[in-house]
Amino acid sequence: MSKTIAFDVYGTLIDTHWVVSALQEIMGDQAKYFSQTWRDKQLEYSFRRGLMQNYETFAVCTSNALDYTCIFYEVDLTQEQKNKLLKSYQSLPAFKDVEGGLSKLQANNYRLFAFSNGTANAVETLLVKAQIRNYFLGVVSVDDLKSFKPNPAVYHHFLRESGAKGSDAWLVSSNPFDVIGAISTGMRAAWVKRSTNAIFDPWGIEPTITVYNLGELYEKIR
Repeated sequence: MSKTIAFDVYGTLIDTHWVVSALQEIMGDQAKYFSQTWRDKQLEYSFRRGLMQNYETFAVCTSNALDYTCIFYEVDLTQEQKNKLLKSYQSLPAFKDVEGGLSKLQANNYRLFAFSNGTANAVETLLVKAQIRNYFLGVVSVDDLKSFKPNPAVYHHFLRESGAKGSDAWLVSSNPFDVIGAISTGMRAAWVKRSTNAIFDPWGIEPTITVYNLGELYEKIR
C-alpha cells in the first residue's frame, strides 16, 4: 500500500494569521499580537475542553478565544465585527508552498488526507475555498470522537478511517504538540517549521523529519 499522510489543516496547510489583515482595519499595529494571542487561546481552549471531556466544536473554541483576546487587549469589538472575524476563518488561504507540495505527493500515489480539530463540514468548506480539496482522499475530523488533538484516541481514529497502520502512516503538522501526539501513538511525523523562531518542545520526542515548507516533503518522506 502507498504511504498514507495525514495533514493538519489550521496553521499547516492554511495560514491562520491571514486574519491579521482584517484585524488591521480595526486595531492597526496591534493586530499581529492580537492574532497570535487569539490563536494561542484557541488551542488552549481545545486542550482544556478535551481534558475536561466538556466538548464544544473548534468553532466555539475560536469564538471563546476571540472574546478572551478582546478582554485581554481591552478592545471593544461590536458583535458585527466579531462575526466578520469569525467568518474569515471559513475562507483563509493556503500557504504558497502547499499546492506544489501536495501536487507532487499526489502525482506519486501517496494517499493524502486532511486531519483536523475542525468539524468535517468546516474543513471541507475551507479546503474548497483554498482550492486544495482535490488533493485529498478524504477529511478526518476529531469531531467524530468529541475530543481534540493530542488525545491518543483521535490519532487511532485517523488510522481506522484511513485504513492505515501506524508505522506506515505519517502526520504532517506545524504544531509540535500534534507531532508529539502522533509519534506517541506509533505514527511517523514531519514537523513543518514555518517560522525560524519556532521551537520544538524539548520532551525527548523528536519529529521523524523536519521540513521548512511542503515542497521538501517528497524528497524526505520517501
